[in-house]
Amino acid sequence: MHNQQKSLIKKAINNNREAQQQLFELHSPKMLGVCRQYVKDMHHAEDLLLSGFLKVFTNLHKFKHEGSFEGWIRRIMVNTCISYLRKKNLVDLSDEDFVFNDSATESLENTTVEDIQKLIDKLPEGYKMVFNLFAIEGYKHSEIAEQLGISVSTSKSQLFKARKILQENYYKMNKTIHENK
Repeated sequence: MHNQQKSLIKKAINNNREAQQQLFELHSPKMLGVCRQYVKDMHHAEDLLLSGFLKVFTNLHKFKHEGSFEGWIRRIMVNTCISYLRKKNLVDLSDEDFVFNDSATESLENTTVEDIQKLIDKLPEGYKMVFNLFAIEGYKHSEIAEQLGISVSTSKSQLFKARKILQENYYKMNKTIHENK
């Protein structure tokens, strides 16, 4: 698989449309999921996916075959989504105060991926972006701060607040489900 992908990359660098199509088909389902984590609307996520792949193919010659190709594409997709959200002023990364209620979180056993995505979608955009970068993409707070132009403490605060909101909303969702049974 690795040698086949390496061959496809080499062909795609030379503008072989068939190789580019194969790379797109191979990686687009997972990358659409990445875009969807940052943008609620599926149509916008699809647009960002295409925009991200345009960047991938434009910069393919810069891929050094150090680390995974999928990881390299993923980073481009995340950056494309962040740029889009910044351009549209959909992200508020201010560190305003938030009031929380303490609530116990129940087990995630019976929770679907769709339910979790809905909870993440309800987060304010800034919190959602920091949460995704930290919890899903595995960025460190220093990397998030640099990427988003915020302080490390703001990144940590945004993550803390995102987790609290997720816990509260998860608790409310479970309470509603149990009351309706």
